[in-house]
Amino acid sequence: MRRLVPLLTPLAGMAALVLSLSACGSGDSGGSGSTIKVGFIESLTGNYAPLGGEAKKTVDLAVEQINTAGGINGRKLELTTLDDKTAPDQGVLHFNKLKSQGVAAVIGSTFSNVGLAVEPLAERAKIPYISLAPADEQVDPVRKYTFVVPAISSRYAEALLQYFQAHRISKVAVAYDTKSAYSKAGFAGMQRYAGQYGVQIVKTEPYETTATDFSPVFTHVRGSGAQALVAWASGAPGVTLAKQYAGARLGIPLVMTASQATKLWLEPVGTASEGVYVQSAIGVVEEFLPDGKLKQAVREMSVPFRTKYGYAPPQFAMDGYAGVKLLAAAIEKAGEPDRDKIRDALETLTLVTPCGKYTYSAKDHSGLRPTDISMNQVKSGKLVPVPWSRTQLAKTAAAAG
Repeated sequence: MRRLVPLLTPLAGMAALVLSLSACGSGDSGGSGSTIKVGFIESLTGNYAPLGGEAKKTVDLAVEQINTAGGINGRKLELTTLDDKTAPDQGVLHFNKLKSQGVAAVIGSTFSNVGLAVEPLAERAKIPYISLAPADEQVDPVRKYTFVVPAISSRYAEALLQYFQAHRISKVAVAYDTKSAYSKAGFAGMQRYAGQYGVQIVKTEPYETTATDFSPVFTHVRGSGAQALVAWASGAPGVTLAKQYAGARLGIPLVMTASQATKLWLEPVGTASEGVYVQSAIGVVEEFLPDGKLKQAVREMSVPFRTKYGYAPPQFAMDGYAGVKLLAAAIEKAGEPDRDKIRDALETLTLVTPCGKYTYSAKDHSGLRPTDISMNQVKSGKLVPVPWSRTQLAKTAAAAG
């Protein structure tokens, strides 16, 4: 709360009033009049544009739904969207611009490298940052103002290892992108938890985002004794690796992470995707969820999304929608668009979204668990939860209410 300045003279009182109004304009209140200013930084051009574009669709959808319903505590969201061009330096420039515009909070980029560049700025500026990127480093250790929407990479790693343990897969090979914060964090998570689940990483194959030939990776994995190959990839490498894997004939399953839980991967990979295992957020496999609060949360997004775009919302769409809903719930709980009050509300927030049931706390700014992740297999060009995951999904849905 701003301290009151004693009124010594009429002139001093006028000066204090002007300073007070100027401070409000600088962004402490996150909005004025009938709106609440919110910033959104996303990769709308560059390598991550296909992913960021899906998130933008549902961020816009969630904002539209909230505003059509009357806003938050009677005030509508005023969204400013800026393109980071899949470049961390652009994310930094845009954050500073949004800061100067006085936003109450910023929803961040799908690209983990941008998220890692923006997060320190959000901490210094004390602006709540709702990240759509899954890199662990944003919230491990916990940062005061940064909260992550998708399950972090190490959670996906744990979910993988739990699946392997349940299916007696004890030796795996791992390929990961050395230029992707998401991939590096996922590989690090597997290294950290593998022993806990009785899994040994028998072959590690690093590659770069620009890689176009994965035959050396497959050659090195062949004969390693691995019972599965896990590929941490996003964007073009995930497509290329999967297409080439079909012809490698290694005779072991290929397991991809949630970056491939989208038609942006399924369609270009085509028939080569058949039989590949792909993780996803729980909302991606909506039709396999039992009726209840969780499925309803997914349908509030998926029904209008399908109507407008003609296809089911993919992984990145889930994250964008959930990010807005989490922020809106925090603003409503805070009672006003005050940055510190929003931060405090986020840290004590429990909310069911298309990604699962979030439970943020002072010790956990990621909010989701491995049980909020589905292991699927591609069948006839569609992601279908494996039987083991169907059992888990039912339990997760029941726990959501």
